[in-house]
Amino acid sequence: MKACVSPEPDTGPGGGAHHGPDGAPGTGPDPGPGGLAELRRGRAARRRARSPRLRPHPFGLRTRLVLAFLLVAAVGCGTTAALTYRAARSAILEQAQDTAVSAFREQVDALNIRLPVAEDDLRPLLMQIARQGKPRPWRVYAEYGTVRVSSTDRPSSSVITPELRARAADQRLPHGSFQRVVKGGTPYLTIAVPAVFLTRSAEGAPQRTGLVLYAVMALDEEEANVEAMVTAARDGALPALAVALIPALIAARGVLRPVRELRHAAHSMGRGRLDTRIHAKGSDELADLARTFNESAAELERSVAELRNAEARARRFASDVSHELRTPLAGMLAVTEVLDEDADGLDSDTARAVRLISAETGKLAVLVEDLMEISRFDARAAELHTDEVDAADCVRKTLQNRHWTDPAQVAPYLGEGIRARLDPRRFDVVVANLVGNALRHGGAPVTVRLWTEGDQLVTEVADRGPGIHPDVLPHVFDRFYKADQARTRSAGSGLGLAITLENVRLHGGTVTAANDPEGGAVFTVRMPL
Repeated sequence: MKACVSPEPDTGPGGGAHHGPDGAPGTGPDPGPGGLAELRRGRAARRRARSPRLRPHPFGLRTRLVLAFLLVAAVGCGTTAALTYRAARSAILEQAQDTAVSAFREQVDALNIRLPVAEDDLRPLLMQIARQGKPRPWRVYAEYGTVRVSSTDRPSSSVITPELRARAADQRLPHGSFQRVVKGGTPYLTIAVPAVFLTRSAEGAPQRTGLVLYAVMALDEEEANVEAMVTAARDGALPALAVALIPALIAARGVLRPVRELRHAAHSMGRGRLDTRIHAKGSDELADLARTFNESAAELERSVAELRNAEARARRFASDVSHELRTPLAGMLAVTEVLDEDADGLDSDTARAVRLISAETGKLAVLVEDLMEISRFDARAAELHTDEVDAADCVRKTLQNRHWTDPAQVAPYLGEGIRARLDPRRFDVVVANLVGNALRHGGAPVTVRLWTEGDQLVTEVADRGPGIHPDVLPHVFDRFYKADQARTRSAGSGLGLAITLENVRLHGGTVTAANDPEGGAVFTVRMPL
């Protein structure tokens, strides 16, 4: 069985060999023309995989723009067709109506009728008027008291309405009236003109004879012409909509191109390419949006660059200070060990001061080591030295090396025979930090459980303390985070959980913090076997 603790060579932030993306050294042989082409195809495939895919939107912006454009075109075509139909229908019907009314009145005015009217004399006149009808022959009917005569084989017509008869009898309408009637689905024009004679009175007002003539003319030809116009308008609207689809697509494309460019630019910025810019042209709202995006991106790039430079300076400062402190700390630790051995021979005040110096020097040494460790993670210099080990044996040795063997303080529940490929030293740091944190801030007994779930090794450390406040849970792995801001000093360095998180990530695992419903905090580590 391999040893569970193995030393790691001390590498600073800049230490370690440079490796390529796949763990190979950064330099290698020339791939050659064929290999270069294959490499380019692979890069293109990766770019396509990383590029944002446009999800299909049944009612996306393009569809809505095209539909709106077509709706406007349809409303325009419909409105134009309706107005054209109305104007054409009125023009056609009014032309036929005016021609028929004028011609019928002339025919009636030209009649030479003897009173009282004889039926035999009236019928030939009606047939003559009917033959001379304009714009087409009429059916003419005459009413004189109880006498009913027509140019057809029927003395009266059901198309002539009582309303028209009443208007024909109205003394205020000496020239008669007309009416359009639909009977059996066929439109008709009905005209009523009273026969009058002129007197030699001073007023010269025409006098009614009591004879009223009616003309009935079918308007089916005019209605057919109107229907033909409607059909032509309808048949012309469909091609017009099809033609309108082309400018609709062009307009939608012109609107969506800047939006698509903005989406790709935002996606690129989200992936960290803060130098992304949009080519802004024109003076419309989309061009203003593109310019605003470019200005915001430039400002964000400057701010992020400043933050990165400040962060790099801070990390470099911590790393340099840690390295510079190691040498004097080594001497201080050696001196404090000697002073601790001779403390019993000193007076009480001096002995207390010596032990305080020794304890604080030890804490400083731990802090410096933790700072150096975290600086290795920041510099991407931390490396794994994995080996196949017995996970339960590693946990037991971690507890024994730190003298956490009292069951009242730490109770291990370890699954036996679990083989895992781990870095023993880093796994030892993970378990030690979690158990030490539980002992300092939680309550005894601290339980350590180890088991497997599928292809994962699960390590759980739980305490019986008050748990972690919900506001603190998201920050427990932050560096130097203090749940109690009034607590300025603690037994730890404030980096233990942050180092734990980095070590677990280095193994390709995860660590989470939660509260047990029965009380206490629970830390769960999952790492691949």
